[in-house]
Amino acid sequence: MDLKSGTFYWPSVDPAAPRFGVLEMDTQAEVVVIGTGVSGAMVADRLSGEGLDVLMIDRRAVCTGSTPASTGLLQYEIDTSLTELVDLVGRDHANRAYAVSYASLGKFRELVGGLDDDCALNDRQSLYLSRASDDFQTLAVEHDARRKIGIEVELLDAHELKRRFNVDRRGGALWSARAMEVDPLRLTLALLRRAVLRGVRIHAHTEVSSYDPTDTGVTLTTATGRRIRASRVVFATGYETPQFLDPDICELHSTYALTSRPLTDDQLAAWQDRCLIWEMGNPYFYARTTRDNRVMIGGEDDEFSDPVARDSRIEKKCVTLVSKFGRLFPSIEIFPEFRWAGTFATTKDGLPFVGPHAKFPRGHFALGYGGNGITFSFIATQIIADQIAGRPNPDAELFRFDR
Repeated sequence: MDLKSGTFYWPSVDPAAPRFGVLEMDTQAEVVVIGTGVSGAMVADRLSGEGLDVLMIDRRAVCTGSTPASTGLLQYEIDTSLTELVDLVGRDHANRAYAVSYASLGKFRELVGGLDDDCALNDRQSLYLSRASDDFQTLAVEHDARRKIGIEVELLDAHELKRRFNVDRRGGALWSARAMEVDPLRLTLALLRRAVLRGVRIHAHTEVSSYDPTDTGVTLTTATGRRIRASRVVFATGYETPQFLDPDICELHSTYALTSRPLTDDQLAAWQDRCLIWEMGNPYFYARTTRDNRVMIGGEDDEFSDPVARDSRIEKKCVTLVSKFGRLFPSIEIFPEFRWAGTFATTKDGLPFVGPHAKFPRGHFALGYGGNGITFSFIATQIIADQIAGRPNPDAELFRFDR
């Protein structure tokens, strides 16, 4: 599947990814990680840090799937609001899912702090904006639900939102203290560097053609006939996974994003604290800034049909995104320099899928589907590491396939 297209910001400012060759001989490892994007890199880093012998493979060049198209927002919010999630999965399940996501952001800085690059990680506040004046009551209910489980959040009416953040929305907003932004490509490359130093072997352009499990391990056969024997396999295969697992686990969407030319600090002054922006409803809209004073915005999702149709809409969708940003911050004029489209997946309840699946014995999946995929990938890394080590993890049941 062609996951993305257009011109991408992160590869233009980050170092080039290292090149790794195809697997040319039969080999073995304790764990094979399939996928070298941000999810696979987190898993390999964690498992190698626990002393496991890890091999990574990817059908493409390293880190050339969806990761370079990510906009790098780190939020605890799930695509499904907490109140909606309660209706879908029950109160205890919903509360725990939000609490786990919220707690993970408190641990994320520790992960990055041990790397050789700060990965442009910044702490931010976030605003979850209304769309209409009658959204205020919905936000009030959501505010109360989040506060009850210990999330630091405030309900802002239109007056307070304008006073504090210079944003006009009659229905107000939810303000959250805990959010982050990161350069996802730099993060992935830093994780891969540390993994390699720990002995992780990486092979690109190596596609798996068969998966043969036994009671004690798995034999993977590549498209070129090489065999890999492993005790466990982790699938960090992102939005291509439904093609070989189960197309009904998610819905595919097309999403659109752009990054502006750099602006001055004075030009960005109207954007108070450069807080992350996320708008309720569909098609949604979100916005952030970058360290070199660019505006990055995205959204305008529609149903995925095929890459050609998706790509033909990039220009029109970006015009709409610029217009939405202009209404949000009339004093900030932006000119797009990078424009792209990508494919992403959503689940029925907005939660990721993490852990084993009956179709692939001795396999574990790290599928961080949804708007806060990097946060989900971080959670998946901890769950899978515990599962492989045979340790109990109370969060595993929240994201299992058969929930």
